[in-house]
Amino acid sequence: MPLTISNNSAVAAASYHLGKNQSLLQLSIKKLASGKRIISPNDDPGTLSVAMKLNASVTRLSGARNNVQNAISFLEVQDGILENAGRIVNRMAELKGMASQDPMKSSQDVASYDNEFHDLQRQLYDITQMTFNGSSLFANYSSPKTGAAVESIFKDSSTNHTISIHTSDQGTDGTKISLHQAGLLAALTMTAGGDLDGKAFSTKASITTGNKASDTDVISFAASISSAAWDLSAVSMGVFEKALENVAFLRAQNGGGMSRLTFAADSLSVQQTNIRAALGRIEDVDIAEESSNLSKYSILTQAAAAMVAQANSTNDVALMLLR
Repeated sequence: MPLTISNNSAVAAASYHLGKNQSLLQLSIKKLASGKRIISPNDDPGTLSVAMKLNASVTRLSGARNNVQNAISFLEVQDGILENAGRIVNRMAELKGMASQDPMKSSQDVASYDNEFHDLQRQLYDITQMTFNGSSLFANYSSPKTGAAVESIFKDSSTNHTISIHTSDQGTDGTKISLHQAGLLAALTMTAGGDLDGKAFSTKASITTGNKASDTDVISFAASISSAAWDLSAVSMGVFEKALENVAFLRAQNGGGMSRLTFAADSLSVQQTNIRAALGRIEDVDIAEESSNLSKYSILTQAAAAMVAQANSTNDVALMLLR
């Protein structure tokens, strides 16, 4: 083989391998530093596209799960208020018993019970107007397409308000759960006979006669003003029992919605976990394998650099011949 200095093929080959090994070493360092198998789009365009779609799905699932958690919070607040309303109705029934069944009570004692009964009616009305972050917790009225306000009727699905909660990563195109804005005001409003079809009035009905309500009168335990409050003598014990039964129904309705939301939240969590696992299998780097590559390319880079230096030393032989 002739000895040349203009075109040293050994140096060229060693330099090529040095550059190649250096690039692979840097790529291995980037993968280990980032934890990702795909560093640039040209590494694996198809897999990169799949990974981006799965990442977007995980983000949407996180948003849907947050919505469901907020809906559960909504129902928890609503249930707490309904529980308090039930205690108030129980107290009202207790006042009725003490005011009408104890011969030792004077008229002044009965008046004291009436005062508390009036205050509790005002408290119940205030409860029905409560909101959760600006959204009404209870369906007091519905607004049909005509624009007229229609009073909410207990157990009437056509007038009760609902709030839709989307429970998938598809948004409005996916599944949704409708939360009831419990008709508390309607549940506390009925005829004196205890019927369930009484509308949600907040004042006395105009058909009231005398100081007592007849079986056709509409009675509401929620009074917006003191003058609209009923006296204990105007209400029968059966109406208290029916009001309490209505509140219990609303709590059961609330519990059903909370149960469904809990399962929806669990489903979203499982989906998110599984998609994250699939995403990890696609884009996460194998640390053990890449560490081995790092060691290999580090050695090859050093060896190639040594060979470049060795190949360059052949020029010294040429100088020896020219002396």
